Parts: sequence; C-alpha cells; structure tokens
Amino acid sequence: MYKILKKQILSDLVTLMEVHAPQVTRKAQAGQFVIVRTREERERIPLTIADFDRAAQSITLVIQQVGKSTMEMCRLTEGDAFATVAGPLGHPTEIEQYGKVICVGGGVGIAPIYPIARALKQAGNYVVSIIGARNQSLLFWEDKMRAVSDELIVTTDDGSYGRKALVTEPLKEILTARSDIAKVWAIGPAIMMKFVA
Repeated sequence: MYKILKKQILSDLVTLMEVHAPQVTRKAQAGQFVIVRTREERERIPLTIADFDRAAQSITLVIQQVGKSTMEMCRLTEGDAFATVAGPLGHPTEIEQYGKVICVGGGVGIAPIYPIARALKQAGNYVVSIIGARNQSLLFWEDKMRAVSDELIVTTDDGSYGRKALVTEPLKEILTARSDIAKVWAIGPAIMMKFVA
C-alpha cells in the first residue's frame, strides 16, 4: 500500500498528493511517470512524477479530474493509500548543460515541467520559465518554479494575474528577440502544443 502523506487542493479540478513510494523514489528522474490504481480491480492511470524527495521516500502527483477514476483518486485523503504505484516508467528527460533554455508549463503542465526545470538548473543551465493558466485560481507552483528559474514569466488568459497572455506569446517574443536559446521544453494543453510544435 502506498500511503498518501499529503493532500492539497490546487483548484476545483486539480489535486496534489504526496505519496510514500520508496522503490519509485530511489530511481525517479525528471520526465518519468507512474501507473497508479486506487484499488486492485480499478483502472490503471498514468501520472507524471511532478516531484520526488529521496530523503522522505515520497513522490508528488498532480491529478486533474477528467473521469471516474481520477475523481475517485481525488476523493482519497491523507492517511489513505493507493493499491499500486508502478514505476518509474518512461525515458527520463535528457539533461545536459545546454546553456540558455526555456521551460514552458501551461495549466496542469506546470507540474511535469517543474522537475525538468529543476534538473536543467542543477546541470548548470540558465533557465527561463514561462507558466500560465486560464486564470489566477488555476495557477500553482509559482514559488517552486521561481526557485529553479533564472527568469520567470507568469501569464493568465484573462489577465487576473501576471501578464494577460497565453504562454506561447512570451515564448514567441523571446525566440524572436534572442538567438542564444539552445532548447525549449513545453508541456500543456493540445492547443498550446500545436503552436509550440
């Protein structure tokens, strides 16, 4: 059983859970994911490892309620446990010292971009991060992103916080104005990824 150590409501549809998962934590790297089930007979749900703490032997999952299984997950509370947490799975993000890089997180994409930005910063890169959401109430982890970024730009679609813009606007401006950006990582909704591609 994988005990839920912490639960935090990030917005109406997004919940953060810190889960005790020693075997996963030992090998977890930026860009990997786990497969989670609330009970043995339930659906397997893939979730990105949004953060991990090797000392506490815990991983952080950010869960967006999009169906029956994720809604059931979000009803669990601190002290409850997941039946299974399999992982880490997937290829880790390739992290090197590239120079100046940009990390873009749109909406719930802020969660999986965070460990990538942190790993890039630890590798000695100059990290420019752009995060955004539809409105201020859906924005989270500004403090965590600021801690691993040399520059942080915050946007909201409605202008309720930070700059009124989609995250793609400052990205386009930076790429147009600066020739020293080595790489860009972007995670977010399909419409955002269409622009970035």
